[in-house]
Amino acid sequence: MTIEEALDRYLRHVSVERGLSPNTTAAYRRDLVLWRAHLAEAGRVTLDEVEPGDVASFPAALATRAEKPLGASSVARVLSSVRGFHRFALEEGLVAVDVAATTRPPKLPSRLPKAISVGQVEALLAATDGDEPTRLRDKALLELLYATGARVSEAVSLNVDDVIEGDVVRLFGKGNKQRIVPLGSYARRALDAYLVRARPVFSPRGEPTPALFLGTRGARVSRQNAWLIIQAAAERAQLGLEVSPHTLRHSFATHLLEGGADVRVVQELLGHSSVATTQIYTLVTADALRDVYSTAHPRARWAS
Repeated sequence: MTIEEALDRYLRHVSVERGLSPNTTAAYRRDLVLWRAHLAEAGRVTLDEVEPGDVASFPAALATRAEKPLGASSVARVLSSVRGFHRFALEEGLVAVDVAATTRPPKLPSRLPKAISVGQVEALLAATDGDEPTRLRDKALLELLYATGARVSEAVSLNVDDVIEGDVVRLFGKGNKQRIVPLGSYARRALDAYLVRARPVFSPRGEPTPALFLGTRGARVSRQNAWLIIQAAAERAQLGLEVSPHTLRHSFATHLLEGGADVRVVQELLGHSSVATTQIYTLVTADALRDVYSTAHPRARWAS
């Protein structure tokens, strides 16, 4: 099979079978056009002709090209697309060997986001338990932040109509870009309890508003109030660390990737315009896995 035919087959796969958005598919296409050009320069025409050395030389070619050389994060993004393509080729039986399997992305600057463990998230959410209207609201807010990875500004800007039937929520991100994100059963139950038992208590106290999350005076919860709500829950949970709305967003992304989610899917869920931003989280999870491996595997350490 020619490289061109294999690339077309892969792009149809991510668009149709995996159901990725046109924007995400277009991002894959742009990355793989660079890969195809690199292989053409090496004289590769069919997929069987591609060698591990072609992949190994690709990062340097991207970083030193005459026109718009790519930085480390962009190179890492393109390599992620290349690795996904060749993994697909192996799984589909188009090749006998994944030539990109051992390729590692370049070292990125240490801008690792802070995430808390699943147990710490559960303790934080448990700290909002209660039947009081404020606790029901706080529970719904925190469950939604963790379930969707929403920015705090996106969460407090939600209107009631943005919670759509079918357990999804409509978020408006930077540049007013809209995305649809699943809620999950825990967040949905918390929102239902809030909408039925708490919001009707707050709503008559202020001017009519479509806002989803209301304060005790009936007005839309502000970003600052959302911060205070989360900090108060963290204190009650006795986590012993600083927790912010972005902590829940970082934890959402990290836990998804640890569970095996594709980085491009996480990119869409987070509303990142570039997968390079999302790629940072793969370093977090890789470091965590490396630490566990080095301490737990009997042959991970040199004998003393």
